Amino acid sequence: MAADKKILIIGPSWVGDMVMAQSLFILLKQQYPDGVIDVLAPAWSRPIIARMPEVRRAIDMPVGHGSLMWSARRLVGRALREEGYDQAIILPNSLKSALIPWFASIPQRTGWKGEMRYGLLNDLRVLDKRRYPRMVQRFDALAFPAGAALPEKLSAPNLQTDLERTSGLRQQFGLNSARKILALCPGAEFGPAKQWPEQYYAAVAAQKISDGWQVWILGSGKDQPVAQSISGALSEEQQQHCHSLAGVTELEDAIDLLAVADGVVSNDSGLMHISAALNRPLVVVYGSTSPAFTPPLNEQVAILSIPVDCGPCFKRECPLSDPLVQMKCLNDLLPDRVISALNDLVAEAAE
Repeated sequence: MAADKKILIIGPSWVGDMVMAQSLFILLKQQYPDGVIDVLAPAWSRPIIARMPEVRRAIDMPVGHGSLMWSARRLVGRALREEGYDQAIILPNSLKSALIPWFASIPQRTGWKGEMRYGLLNDLRVLDKRRYPRMVQRFDALAFPAGAALPEKLSAPNLQTDLERTSGLRQQFGLNSARKILALCPGAEFGPAKQWPEQYYAAVAAQKISDGWQVWILGSGKDQPVAQSISGALSEEQQQHCHSLAGVTELEDAIDLLAVADGVVSNDSGLMHISAALNRPLVVVYGSTSPAFTPPLNEQVAILSIPVDCGPCFKRECPLSDPLVQMKCLNDLLPDRVISALNDLVAEAAE
């Protein structure tokens, strides 16, 4: 087996999926220690890929998620021919995601069957969901020949951080180091059916501030309203120790800030997977989705959910109209349970 194989990865389009893909990159680097791994993915993912030492470089995907743009993909594929890749591994299941490796004439093009990609993929795998129930297993299986057994223990993502940048960010945003840090990640790009109620986040924040902590609320610009709502629910004195950073930090900033958090509470979201890859004590609340498919790959984690007859529904919005049962999977998961789980994790981490 050659140690210097050159591989192009067609990366996923979601933050959490990109983080989980590092498990595959680690496996590939173990097999081909002198090899090269490049990742073709949306430009937003550069800050994540830059924290993965297994990857030589990120290549920006020039077409948007969901766009066919046949001519643009053909141009990219032809430009990549000169790289001389030995293999392409296509992580998304769409037909269009397999076009660029085909245009690039990469000799081995590996991926799951997905959208009828016969011809585009010549190392086509048929997915057995019972054998690979988790997304990370489905990624990792593509590192091996079809049918090969996975390692007993898969490598968890492990993002590198820059503590010098963290120090600069503390100064930039007026964040002190005298109090322990609780990071809250109340957003979810997928939709509101994954978002724990903001008043519950506020209750957790209030309790930890009373315990002598400070709170950092992280997220994108879309999460600013919920972040402001959480902060606004606190007393004026408590607000002095709560910092809303949603929408004012870039993704790379969030990585370096989360790296120093003493505890994290999050929805099932991209920032949750980043926190797990930074090995932070992490409490995750699950609503419409399932930890059986995309759990945080971290040993310092508490996964909380409420079993309901209608779930997991994997819907962006709760499909129930009755206000008595709507969002029951999240509304019935009360703050006391999250606070208790967080305290247990922090105590374990201190031992």
